[in-house]
Amino acid sequence: MDSQLRELGFQIIGISPDQPSKVRETIEKHSIRFTLLSDSSMTAAKALGIAYRVNESTLQALAQYGVDLQVASGQAHQLLPVPAVFVVSKETIQFEYINPDYSVRLHPDLLLRAAQLARP
Repeated sequence: MDSQLRELGFQIIGISPDQPSKVRETIEKHSIRFTLLSDSSMTAAKALGIAYRVNESTLQALAQYGVDLQVASGQAHQLLPVPAVFVVSKETIQFEYINPDYSVRLHPDLLLRAAQLARP
């Protein structure tokens, strides 16, 4: 999929709520080949309207899996982004997929078709 998007003239950029040091760890651990940026302050997520405050019961559930949002982000805001995919041109967002259910992912064929239609 990555190579097909690149052939269409797109670059892939991921944005993580983790602080920069954690993002570096993720890149190394998973051998990520695309640009992965840190948005630990959630500035981009807020601007895109996809930031949400995690409730106390979810924080406790995450803690059971060893996830501490404050340690990961380096911030005390208790915010996460809703999973989202955007196909962006120089001028505007051409396609967006936003689903609050993190387990439901965008089908790669749909993303590829959206990119073909929005080709730069």
